[in-house]
Amino acid sequence: MNTLKIDSGKTCMIAHRGLSGLEKQNTCAAFVAAANRSYWGIETDVHESGDGKFVIFHDDNTKKISGGVIDVNIEEVAYDVYANVVLPDIDGSTHRADLRIPLLEDYISICKKYEKMCVLEVKNPFSEDALIRLVKEIDEMHYLHRVVFISFDWNNCVTLRRLVPENAIQWLTGDPFGEEDIQKLLDNRLDLDIHYSRLNKELVDQLHANRITVNCWTCDNPEKAYELVNMGVDFITSNIIE
Repeated sequence: MNTLKIDSGKTCMIAHRGLSGLEKQNTCAAFVAAANRSYWGIETDVHESGDGKFVIFHDDNTKKISGGVIDVNIEEVAYDVYANVVLPDIDGSTHRADLRIPLLEDYISICKKYEKMCVLEVKNPFSEDALIRLVKEIDEMHYLHRVVFISFDWNNCVTLRRLVPENAIQWLTGDPFGEEDIQKLLDNRLDLDIHYSRLNKELVDQLHANRITVNCWTCDNPEKAYELVNMGVDFITSNIIE
């Protein structure tokens, strides 16, 4: 197995949840697999555990990703409750002890070692205190300057813009996008991370005319990816396309 390679030109490719087309999503294995390839950045998701640790995981609940081994809410219990759970590989096998739920520091350490950009999705609404601690933890690892923050939660984006004025902040959406949304982004100095199906050349040109950077998720079709490249999108997030 390998990635699907395209000539992306000036468009930068981002590995979605690590190289999740080849490795278990949001594990250190997926991050290292992406880091050893040509990806510009590595995307992942962060929650705050019940004991205040920043945990790398997508879903709110562990049941699906763990194959039913453990059924808890990531944000309601302490990290130690699920830290040592061995996750099933993408083929369902359970022979790899390295497939576990990592912490933020694991993800940042891998991106830093391989000099990859971090594209960090803040899952669910975070309190301002939690966002302050999140930023502080990354800053103490001396890698804050190489982090793009993304979130579906508008308040997360606005608070992060205030906390880290020099970082790129992208608002995530899958909804139709219009003039009022562009103005909201401009008013808050935010960029855009939108589902690729919502984009066309006219919209991309309009966003760029307003100096708004365009990321899109999650495209795994090479033909569609070439269309996005020709539209001039700045980033494509993908599980498998490199």
